[in-house]
Amino acid sequence: MASTTALYPARLPKFLARVRSELGDFGSGFRDVLAGTGELTDYDLSSVNVALSRVSLLNGQALTDLVAGTDYRVDSREGRITLLGQHAPLPLGQTLIVEGTASGMFTDEELTQHLRDAELQHCHNRHTTVRYRSVNGYIRYADEALTLENLPDVEELPLVLLAAVNALWAVATDASSDVDISTGEGTHVNRGQRYTQVLHQISVMTDRYEELCRQLNIGLFRIEMANLRRVSRTTGRYVPVYVDREFDDNAYPERVLPQIDKHDVDPSGIPNPTYNGWAA
Repeated sequence: MASTTALYPARLPKFLARVRSELGDFGSGFRDVLAGTGELTDYDLSSVNVALSRVSLLNGQALTDLVAGTDYRVDSREGRITLLGQHAPLPLGQTLIVEGTASGMFTDEELTQHLRDAELQHCHNRHTTVRYRSVNGYIRYADEALTLENLPDVEELPLVLLAAVNALWAVATDASSDVDISTGEGTHVNRGQRYTQVLHQISVMTDRYEELCRQLNIGLFRIEMANLRRVSRTTGRYVPVYVDREFDDNAYPERVLPQIDKHDVDPSGIPNPTYNGWAA
């Protein structure tokens, strides 16, 4: 997750907040005050899926901030903090103060992964073209891969919807193992209804994402254009294809390398004799 955050630190919190808004998965702040007993090293927090903002130790009137990894470690999913080094166990009379934010269904790390997957899917094989003048005075064109950092504002909502759909699939997988409960007294608990409702919400949000993609011709449902290739009658090989260029683009031609499916290829690895490009 750290590498993803380093790629676009400015826009990541904004997108995470929008994904949480679509999921209705808002976090809430918490503050736990834990008294030392001289015996305990592990303390359960009042919330799970936590992100700590400050951990401090109160000893009399002195308040000292603790350092993550050095003075303590935290299990974010379980909501448990473990003291390390000289602070373990927490001495009697000292107080540990833990402040942070508790997420709902997903931690920030989990949502970041879903957002990263949505970015790779939505921006697959797409780029933006920038026109500029080189130091020699020639007009040049540069292609930049489309990422979360340079994503147009109009595409933020579709990307957020796709990330929310990816996250809901994880919820659906968890809910799929819930079994209905029926008792001899006539009590019936329809636990499978949660799974049905999540699948319905996934279908609705997927339709919404598809509609926006088709209207804007973006994302996974955009219309793509390709060039037909031909085989040279002289060499028996594909004729090379080059990227179309503007009339004032003075850069060298850039080859296009379309993916070639290889069905029923000879697995023996024995080379075939060739003559002028043609296989004998």
